[in-house]
Amino acid sequence: MKRWNGWGDESNELDYELSSAALGFLEGLIGKSAPLADASLKQVLATVPQSRLPGHALYSVDAEDRMRHARGQSLPDWLALRSGEFGVFPDAVAFPETSEEVRDLLHHARENQIDVIPYGGGTSVVGHINPEEKGRPVLTIDMTGMKQLMSLDKASQIATFGAGTIGPDVESQLAAEGYTLGHYPQSWELSTIGGWVASRSSGQQSMRYGRIEQMFAGGRIETLEGTLDIPTFPASSAGPDIREFFLGTEGRLGIITEVKVRVTPLPAQEAFHVLFFPSWEVALVAVREIVQNKMQLSMMRLSNQLETFTQLKLAGSARIIGLLESYLKMRGVAGEKVMFTFGVTGSKGQCAAALRLTREIAKRHGGVGAGAALGKKWEHSRFRSPYLRHGLWDAGYAVDTMETAVDWVRVADAAAGIQSDITHALEDEGEPVHAFTHLSHMYGQGSSVYTTYIFRCGSSYEETLERWKKLKAAGAEAIVRFGGTISHQHGVGKDHAQYLPSEKGELGIKAIQGLVKVFDAQQQMNPGKLLP
Repeated sequence: MKRWNGWGDESNELDYELSSAALGFLEGLIGKSAPLADASLKQVLATVPQSRLPGHALYSVDAEDRMRHARGQSLPDWLALRSGEFGVFPDAVAFPETSEEVRDLLHHARENQIDVIPYGGGTSVVGHINPEEKGRPVLTIDMTGMKQLMSLDKASQIATFGAGTIGPDVESQLAAEGYTLGHYPQSWELSTIGGWVASRSSGQQSMRYGRIEQMFAGGRIETLEGTLDIPTFPASSAGPDIREFFLGTEGRLGIITEVKVRVTPLPAQEAFHVLFFPSWEVALVAVREIVQNKMQLSMMRLSNQLETFTQLKLAGSARIIGLLESYLKMRGVAGEKVMFTFGVTGSKGQCAAALRLTREIAKRHGGVGAGAALGKKWEHSRFRSPYLRHGLWDAGYAVDTMETAVDWVRVADAAAGIQSDITHALEDEGEPVHAFTHLSHMYGQGSSVYTTYIFRCGSSYEETLERWKKLKAAGAEAIVRFGGTISHQHGVGKDHAQYLPSEKGELGIKAIQGLVKVFDAQQQMNPGKLLP
């Protein structure tokens, strides 16, 4: 069972505690801190009010079911989970196992004026699944009972899944047939294939496999107006693409129940490599050349100088890192160095060619290889980042991220500006913030920009939330100023909704509102999300 107040499974025995070296590093950067007191499960359950819905065969009104579906994984959600101040709870939770059962639930909701929140893995970091404070009762529909590979067309390489299938189950069921989807968002362990479509997510190896919009071939959506089956085509010029209506609409139009995706045969081999460039400016030129020359890499990640410094400080063995630092210095890569991680995936020939050509470009720009160890370390810990919030929290620190995507002409300025604005956002309180940045998804046109920031908790939950609000606003306003999308991979939800008009424009927002009205005239489907 998932943790009720954090990330991961309750049976997971991972040690979240910060090492003494990591704690000392943070204290030296932003000062010592003290943890806030956590509420107990018993205390939280005592605050769950009586449901406004009567008991029904279609859903549960149990207090713990409702509590476990009340919040996602944003930092405000984390503070709610830890403080016990949840705010609003859903009135009931349903656990359908078929599209027909979802259809029955929506019919019941429509007939009884009940708001509906689709729930996948509960991993949203922007408020997708939180009930609104308004008059109507709320029914959360948990889709994780629909978790099977329903069919696999090997000739067309189209797989059909129940929308509630989580990442590991997607891959294990496909691997048994010799295939992979290759979609690995940071939330892969817990998030669902339907949630990926609804939030338009991106996986770590999107350079090889594509983002979810390239994978999503069709499927079934249950709406308040009826069932919509989207057929699969390799391509079509027959008007607007109905698939696109539902990609990224976050449950506002209906509930995705069956997902048809384009899959790929399992690769013969895969490896991840790390090299270092002498500076951020040089590295930006090099990685742009690599991606615009369409190297057959599966992933690329470029850490800026501060993220590189932080990762090496927290990497583990001081002796091994010291030897690496000495080697890089001898090769002319020293104080301003930045780390570049990349993956090669495919046949033996594809991997050899991609690795050779990438190293050739890197070498022309002063890149120095660092052996296989760091690449293996990245692969081993690729889904560990969400767990780090636990260790930081126990030491009195909070961590969150801001992400966007911009054209290459604005990448350098946007990365510097967003990080700087977040770093200085708490200066009025005399509070330092440690922020660092990487590019994690690169395209011929531009790149994502992903900034992580760590700050000290306040003396109360309220003060900590107010600090986060300042940091979030600083990052979001910088993104708008630099012409970036308000979300490259996390969606809009509640936390980003006020910034959407800057990206879509007045007419664009009207168009989205008109589409919502077609499928949900009474605004019962996940109200308050996506649109401001």
